Amino acid sequence: MAVGSWSKLLALILAFALVGCNSEEPGKDGAAINPESERAVPADAPEVDILAFGDSLFAGYGVEKSESYPARLEDALRARGFNANVVNAGVSGDTSAAGRQRLAFTLDAQKEKPDLVILELGGNDLLRGLPPAETRANFEAMLDELKKRDIDVLLMGMRSPPNYGGEFTAQFDGLYPALAKEYGADLVPFFLEAIYTDPGLFQNDRIHPTPQGIDLIVEDTVDEVEEALD
Repeated sequence: MAVGSWSKLLALILAFALVGCNSEEPGKDGAAINPESERAVPADAPEVDILAFGDSLFAGYGVEKSESYPARLEDALRARGFNANVVNAGVSGDTSAAGRQRLAFTLDAQKEKPDLVILELGGNDLLRGLPPAETRANFEAMLDELKKRDIDVLLMGMRSPPNYGGEFTAQFDGLYPALAKEYGADLVPFFLEAIYTDPGLFQNDRIHPTPQGIDLIVEDTVDEVEEALD
C-alpha cells in the first residue's frame, strides 16, 4: 500500500481507537518453518492448501518473507497439527479491482485447488476514497469466481475511520459481514484488530506491522482460519 496515504489512514484509525527465539529452517516456497511446529504434524496428516490473497499486509512489506502473515500462519497451523501449505499471493498496492483482475489467473497457477482462500483486500480502496459500492462489486466478482470453483473463503475485513462520514463508514464497514453472510464465507471482522491501538507494533511508516505485530495478528486470527478449514 502507498506509504503516505497509509500513514494518514493509520493515524486516523489509531486516534479513533484511543478515543473509544528458536532457529528456523526453510520450508515450502522459501518460507521458514519452526522445527517444533514440524514435529507437531502427524506423519499421515493430509496436506491442506491455503491461498492467502491480498495486498501488502499479506505480501510482507518491510519484513522477511519468513515473517509475513502467510508464513507465520503456516507455522501456527503446523503447530496445531495441520500439514498446512500457505501460499503468499499478496501484492502491495492492490485494490479490490486489481485483485479481481488477477484472481482467476492466480488460482489457475496453483498446483492444487486451494482448500481455503483467505481474502484480504479493500484497504487501498479506502485510501483512495473509492465508493463502497465499487469495492463491493469487485468482492462479489471474486466471491462468485471462488464459489464457481467450490473453494471455501475466509474474509479479512477492514474498517473505515470515522472522518469519512457516517454513511460512507456504515457502507464500507458493513460490506464485509454482508458479503460473508450472502456467500456463506467465514469472517474476521477487522484484520488489524489485535494491534491497531498500539503504534509500537507498526513499522516506522506507521502502516505495516512489525514481525511482533504480525505474530499477534496470527495469534488473533488462527482460530478463525482453523474453523474455516473445518
